[in-house]
Amino acid sequence: MTKKIILDLDTGIDDALAIAYALGSPELDLIGITATYGNVTVGRSVRNSLAVLELLGRTDVPVFAGVGHSLTTDSFTPSELSAFIHGGNGIGEIEIPTAGRNVEQQTATDFIIESAHRYGEDLTCIPTGAATNIVTALEKDPTIKDAMGPIVMMGGALTTEGNVNKWTEANVSQDPEATDRLFRSGAEVVMVGLDVTHQTLLTKAETSTWRDFGTEAGRCYADMTDYYIDFETKAMDIAGCGLHDPLAVAVAADRSLVTLLPITMQVDLKGPTRGRTIGSLAGLSDPVKTVGVAVEVDVERFLGEFMTRVGSVLSVGPEGRGGSAPGCPRA
Repeated sequence: MTKKIILDLDTGIDDALAIAYALGSPELDLIGITATYGNVTVGRSVRNSLAVLELLGRTDVPVFAGVGHSLTTDSFTPSELSAFIHGGNGIGEIEIPTAGRNVEQQTATDFIIESAHRYGEDLTCIPTGAATNIVTALEKDPTIKDAMGPIVMMGGALTTEGNVNKWTEANVSQDPEATDRLFRSGAEVVMVGLDVTHQTLLTKAETSTWRDFGTEAGRCYADMTDYYIDFETKAMDIAGCGLHDPLAVAVAADRSLVTLLPITMQVDLKGPTRGRTIGSLAGLSDPVKTVGVAVEVDVERFLGEFMTRVGSVLSVGPEGRGGSAPGCPRA
């Protein structure tokens, strides 16, 4: 039986990879994408998500616009670093044509709540940007905490440094209050953070195989991912790009890919360590821990499954599903 999933994305490059991984996973049924902010604005996330889905021939998957800024601000502008990592358009300056359909009228918050009641424990939410959408849903209808399945988040760092500063991971930095409230909500949370995602490196040797498919989807994905690889190899001195968001999707499909440390988590909200994800001293003696933090990952098995699943999607593209393949020239 397939698991129903909602991807909550700030659709940049690794989010696009997460979409392909989800669509190529037989255990998962992607019932919708809710747009958040981080790599890009919510509006750009909507545009990118719709365009990527059309490129992959999956116009049946609806996209919903979420909250456009953190719980403590009134607006959001992507950082210069985000534009440097993902390109000004969020997808490596690859121009995928605008999708031929629109965002849904229902809000992301209401879609999450409705889906939680409809599918119950069969539903897994996977936030890979700010936690604002999922927390807004949990606080609007607290009953979904016990109705739905786990929340598998990509974000945070427990045993390693952050990627914004020594304390803070990028997704958590967008809305530390939201992540802290998620940890304290009582919902089942799995944290897939930099502790494991930086171990899952993809290189241009792998992306070159996507071009060999001869599909527009394969070429677009290779181009955008190479853009991402170029940044991470130069800026972070690592041998490829970390598969941050796809690993969270993989854990939602198969939790045995990682080793989880049960711990009651919190986020520092004040002082120089604002945004740090760390265990709660007060929660050490709690018999029930609120979060399972991924601290080890089966890298070889995950990368093998990643290439198989993403490849099964990119090798076909919309032209193999009865549609036409849009072009994707560089911007």
